[in-house]
Amino acid sequence: MTARSDRIKILQFISSFDIGGTERQVVDLARRLDASRFEARFACMRRGGSFLEQVEASGIPIAEYGINSLHNWSTFKKQVKFARDLRRDGIQIAHTYNFYPNVFAILPARLAGVSRVVASIRDTGVYQSPMQQRVQRQLCGLADCVVVNAEAVRRWLVADGFRPERIVVIPNGVDLARFPPAAPRPGLRGELNLPPEAPVLAVLSRLTRLKGFEQFLEAAALVSARFPAARFMIVGDRSILRDGAVVGDAQYRAELQSLADRLGIGDRLVFTGYRMDVPAVLAEVSVSVLPSLSEGLSNAVLESMAAGVPVVATRVGGTPEAVEDGVTGLLVPPRDPGALARAMCALLENRDLAERIGRAGRERIAARFSLERMVAETERLYERLARGAEDFAAGWPSAPARCRFTER
Repeated sequence: MTARSDRIKILQFISSFDIGGTERQVVDLARRLDASRFEARFACMRRGGSFLEQVEASGIPIAEYGINSLHNWSTFKKQVKFARDLRRDGIQIAHTYNFYPNVFAILPARLAGVSRVVASIRDTGVYQSPMQQRVQRQLCGLADCVVVNAEAVRRWLVADGFRPERIVVIPNGVDLARFPPAAPRPGLRGELNLPPEAPVLAVLSRLTRLKGFEQFLEAAALVSARFPAARFMIVGDRSILRDGAVVGDAQYRAELQSLADRLGIGDRLVFTGYRMDVPAVLAEVSVSVLPSLSEGLSNAVLESMAAGVPVVATRVGGTPEAVEDGVTGLLVPPRDPGALARAMCALLENRDLAERIGRAGRERIAARFSLERMVAETERLYERLARGAEDFAAGWPSAPARCRFTER
């Protein structure tokens, strides 16, 4: 399958190219698929976001469908157009990611006669209503396989009624080359309003309530009583669509700042907003904190580990699959600011422990969560699906039961 005419045509469908864990993974995957075997294309609901420039520079075609609701006649017409585009472009595998692309694209892809349809689910449904979960379960039942990024997500889907033999676990991958051991960037601390020698404890995440920011700030107040020089940083933001444009949502940030003020740490808290220079920012971080109440498999945790930064995280979702307590990080219960503060203080007090955990975390990423491994496993999945496309006419839905990739 080396000739260009024999390449497998893959369409990756995501909501947009905003900064986020899914977006990072999909963009990295599409840009690194072996061009001698795969021809990659993108489709999106909205053509925008910080990763768009990278995609455009790569030359990968992008089709935008301009969807802001799944419940109107305009969306149905765009689904019809999407199905026609799939047939015109000869797409062999359509791969959709997360709730809105799954709901929009799976049925048109199946009706368009795409040989294989792959869905991805990368969380445990905490952001969805029960009705949304039922809709996604029904539509993902039309897909040949459902790719998840953690065993925790697989277990949740099985408990929710998904067929286990159709679920493929491919963990997130981190490009270690983005996180070389390096000295901090001159001037960055000044840019971030951080004192030169202050220890920095940071959360890297979108600003959403289920990420546990309130517990982080409560823990930060406890830590600051023992380490008055410590500074606390939130790297990320929350974007909303307003009048067709993406804007920052300042309301939740203001609520968090108000809480920090009441806790007496308002002058020690820094909001950086979205940053494209995460490796440089992590070089300034003493402890990376993920206080989530629910999680799939956090890119922020994996990237912090790749940078050699010791991690404190809550024991939720797929986090324990990457963070082994006391070895590659420290795990604490969710919604427990006291436990979170104790773990943060332990790493500030014991630099030997922090350095050992940081080294072990980077080694874990290299061994189990590298970008190369994620791309290779996805390519293997695509090729196995494509090889079975000719005899797929035996009938659906019984035929997809052959897609058994969960056992390795």
